[in-house]
Amino acid sequence: MACPATSSLRSVTLTSSRPARLVFRSAACRAPIVPKVRLSLSAAAAAAGGSSSSEPRQPPPVHVAAEEGIGLEIQVSKVETKRNRRVVRARVRVDAPLEAVWATLTDYEGLADFIPGLAECRLLDRDSSQGFARLYQVGEQDLALGFKFNARGTIDCYEGDMESLPGEAARRREIAFNMIDGDFKLFQGKWSLLQLQEEEDHQQATTLLSYLVELEPKLWVPVRLLEGRICTEIKNNLVSIRQQAQRRTTLHKE
Repeated sequence: MACPATSSLRSVTLTSSRPARLVFRSAACRAPIVPKVRLSLSAAAAAAGGSSSSEPRQPPPVHVAAEEGIGLEIQVSKVETKRNRRVVRARVRVDAPLEAVWATLTDYEGLADFIPGLAECRLLDRDSSQGFARLYQVGEQDLALGFKFNARGTIDCYEGDMESLPGEAARRREIAFNMIDGDFKLFQGKWSLLQLQEEEDHQQATTLLSYLVELEPKLWVPVRLLEGRICTEIKNNLVSIRQQAQRRTTLHKE
């Protein structure tokens, strides 16, 4: 979400990815392609529930980035039948329990305090009993030749219940998000949190944070102008959420 849960989008967020706003702000992604770490994106997707049958068929990714130290992986892929649509898949390892990552993503009114490029994130409505939140997010980014891209969006977030995965010491929880009004023709996806193992010391658990978003800007912003920035911005969002969740865990210990 940058929304956290929805995407974190200075250009609309993320993380939720509550979620998640997705922010496209920096220069072209220059992260080197390195060997996959622990889980490949496909393995991470399988562990987190896999992709749905309704997901569009994906040609080979147009951008791939990975960072071994924190298990970060990002793929940006074209959609076969939609020239101006992209699907972004990303994940990062967080050295914190699932609860700390969840609390970070669902701190909707605090997202703009630690997610770069997220200028504003307002909580418009919330029904905790139904796991629902509606956010208004504002983002901004610089493009080539001095062109500045501003994006605003109202995003609905749907918080799933905690799931215990059979046959393994793991738990999962997800936040689905969908932009209902804003500067994107399509902006929807989900954040998935998978706690890989339960340690005796609960605060030492490791959580795999995954982000999936399908996006299509309106015609006046060709998505090809943004492709080179997606990797860097998603990386910034995921790393920021990771750091905030780990900071939250450290403070809880103290």
